[in-house]
Amino acid sequence: MNKIIIDPVTRIEGHLKIETTVENGNIKEARSAGTLFRGIEYILQGRDPRDAQRITQRICGVCPTSHSVASTLTLDDAFGISDKIPDNGRIMRNLILGSAHIADHILHFYHLSALDYLDITKVARYDGSDVVLSSIKKFAERGELGPFFPRYEGDYRLPDEITQIVVAHYIEALAMRRKAQAMLSIFGGKMPHNMSVVPGGLTMVPTTDKIISFLWRLNELRDFIDRVYIPDVLAIAEVYRDYFEIGIGCRNLLSYGSYDLDGNEPDLAKRKRLFRQGTVSADLKFKELDVAQISEEIRYSWYVSDSGKISPEFGKEGAYSWIKAPRYGGRVYEVGPLARVMTTYAVGDLRIKELVDSVLSKFKAEPDIFFSVLGRHIARALETKFIADSMPEWLLQLKPGESSYVNYIIPDESTGMGLVEAARGALGHWIEIKNKKIANYQCVVPSTWNFSPRDDKGQPGPAEQALMNTKIKDESNPFEIVRIVRSFDPCLACAVH
Repeated sequence: MNKIIIDPVTRIEGHLKIETTVENGNIKEARSAGTLFRGIEYILQGRDPRDAQRITQRICGVCPTSHSVASTLTLDDAFGISDKIPDNGRIMRNLILGSAHIADHILHFYHLSALDYLDITKVARYDGSDVVLSSIKKFAERGELGPFFPRYEGDYRLPDEITQIVVAHYIEALAMRRKAQAMLSIFGGKMPHNMSVVPGGLTMVPTTDKIISFLWRLNELRDFIDRVYIPDVLAIAEVYRDYFEIGIGCRNLLSYGSYDLDGNEPDLAKRKRLFRQGTVSADLKFKELDVAQISEEIRYSWYVSDSGKISPEFGKEGAYSWIKAPRYGGRVYEVGPLARVMTTYAVGDLRIKELVDSVLSKFKAEPDIFFSVLGRHIARALETKFIADSMPEWLLQLKPGESSYVNYIIPDESTGMGLVEAARGALGHWIEIKNKKIANYQCVVPSTWNFSPRDDKGQPGPAEQALMNTKIKDESNPFEIVRIVRSFDPCLACAVH
């Protein structure tokens, strides 16, 4: 048996080590390790509860918006105002979060994952008038091709024409991502680390000019998603159809739901949301979310527990990661766009059903193809369209000039929970307040779910399971491993928060 160790995995956020044991060309065992300790939860202890909304955004520069919303929902709950947020505040939170997710998904496909499938040297054979491709060709001829190199070699199947189109779109996607972040800043104040999402609602009051400014950017992004993003994902899937059978994983999906459609229900597990809260497995039978089933285990993580208090202990015998092992009902669950799309599909949402069924029809396949590398990429693209197409209606629901905020009193003692969906999956924050200060704060983060180590029962995490039984064609160029890993869109800064 041989070992393949990739440390660090590149083109992701944060520090991830993947270690696999290979026998006769097949991965028999896989280990996912977060190699950096952050300690944000400890930094929060003893602070004003409202500091949580600011400090947790610093967990990550890629997905601070999701942490701002999760933390704010947590504080709303702790302050007893979850069902009192004005509609303007609720809707603008949705618009801010949706803008962040659109930007994240464009970034992930074009600038982090697509390069796994593109032979950039084919651009050197380009003979046409496209300014972008002509410029890249000049760099290629001089051998100056960062950030496209270094890379693993082999298995680049796309025809020259498709490769050149997607490479040109790589550049266009940079502008589209910037446009989505500018859209977020209209109501959020800035990006990263927005300033307007706060307990009680939003500091921003909507105006007609802000709504119009948001809408024209949104229309450009919707055109890009329909004209460029989804067609590019499907074009790659057409050529790499075998990746519908690679990286399958645990086949259990968990979603907290996201984008509140009303604010009258204080229980976030039951609130009406665009994406549904719940779980599905391979049979696509939907089950309601039960937050009491959520736990975190640390047998193979560099932490120890003393009377319920978790402390870091690097070098603990048998441990191999700074990531904990979240579990639902004691079982391994994958989170992310695939989970959101399939839970919402399983309850019969007509718009999601139309999007998913159009892909199944194209590939003459059953829904189980989504449990795969390509399924994750396609679900992410379909979700981007679903969110963007929902936003115009939300904009029309805003009431210019009306309040977006409600006052509150910080209680002496309280607890709170905030559940939302980050771009990468289910995100939960929990707070305990004593003497008007944070006594305890906990975040259970998407990549903590997906890149968890083994749990107390020895069950491998979702990414570890997705890697196992994969055939490696060339152990010196293990492109299969990085393709599987990047299909989850890992964010290790969040995972080791």
